[in-house]
Amino acid sequence: MSSVSLTSAVRQNLLSLQDTATLTATTQNRLSTGKKVSSALDNPVNFFTAQSLSNRSSDLGTLLDSISNGVQAIQAANQGLTSIQKLVDSAKSTANQALSTQITTAGTAKGSVAIPTTGTTTVTLYVNGTSTTASIATTDTIDTVIKSLNTAVSALGAGNAFSKDTAGTHLAVSASADIEFAATADQTALGFTTGTAAAAKYGTASAAGQSSDLTVSGVAERSKLAAQYNSLLTQIDQLAKDSSFNGTNLLTGSSSKLHIAFNEKDTSNLDVQGIDATSSGLNLSAITSDSGTSPDGKGNFLLDADVNKSLTKLTGASSTLRTNASTFGSNLSVVQNRQDFTKNLQNVLDTGASKLTDADLNEEAANSQALTTRQSLGVSALSLANQAQQSILQLLR
Repeated sequence: MSSVSLTSAVRQNLLSLQDTATLTATTQNRLSTGKKVSSALDNPVNFFTAQSLSNRSSDLGTLLDSISNGVQAIQAANQGLTSIQKLVDSAKSTANQALSTQITTAGTAKGSVAIPTTGTTTVTLYVNGTSTTASIATTDTIDTVIKSLNTAVSALGAGNAFSKDTAGTHLAVSASADIEFAATADQTALGFTTGTAAAAKYGTASAAGQSSDLTVSGVAERSKLAAQYNSLLTQIDQLAKDSSFNGTNLLTGSSSKLHIAFNEKDTSNLDVQGIDATSSGLNLSAITSDSGTSPDGKGNFLLDADVNKSLTKLTGASSTLRTNASTFGSNLSVVQNRQDFTKNLQNVLDTGASKLTDADLNEEAANSQALTTRQSLGVSALSLANQAQQSILQLLR
């Protein structure tokens, strides 16, 4: 098999052109892909290091989605607490309004006091739902009856509620309390018209109907305020249940928990503990006819003591809400800080990977221009190297 015989100068110039062509191909590949290391063959250390950095950046990107969901879940809970606090403040206002609504009983008996001819008559009354008794003896006058009645009711906070009318023959009532009678016989004994069950004002289960001779104010008003209070508690429960994000609710019970992982191995994380921000979780209970002390009826915001108990519970609920809001705010700050950190770390990893594999396009463009010039020079040099053989060709002609 024969081969072409080349001079040393031609062969040297040919090798130079081949090297230039190889470098040109490499430079053009870098310019088209933007990578100086496209595979492990180019630079194994840089390629695999960059791949490791890119993989971790990708893992952190997945975690960012979870962290973002965590931020939104905490913000939803925090917004819920803020709105619940407003409802608690409204409930406080309602309770204070009930406290400032005065309960009064006023009126004059149409009949005279029935002084017993023998023995003693015992009259049973209810002052704001609490039972008390007064006795009427055969020797009593209207003045002694009034004294006995006032002694009984003043012990329950009604003061000197009983007095005489202008004629001095009938009993008159002016009390800062609701006064009812246990039985119709108690009413007639003091000269008051007997009442019907429907006319009872306070709601005491064993009381007779309120006498038509007496006018009670403030009881119905406080009962309506109690209904408003109960409605606010219902709204608190509904708001707590609606404070969820993507199925995560941190306000419906301490059993709920939000777990947020900050790194791909979950060795850095935060657990946000849920709370019970419903009315029962805040130790708030609805006002019902028997939710106060006893007997029945004292729960309907009718006793100042019971209203004050509700106000005390509302103050405690406000304190609990503020504490929980502060805790959620602190957790939110931590998660947002880690979110920013993760974004920045992801940028650092991507930048590091790029520096290991990305080509400097300015440098590669300059290389391409230089190689083009070198290739032109190589072709010219190869032409000069062939001139000696061209001279021999002229002689042969």
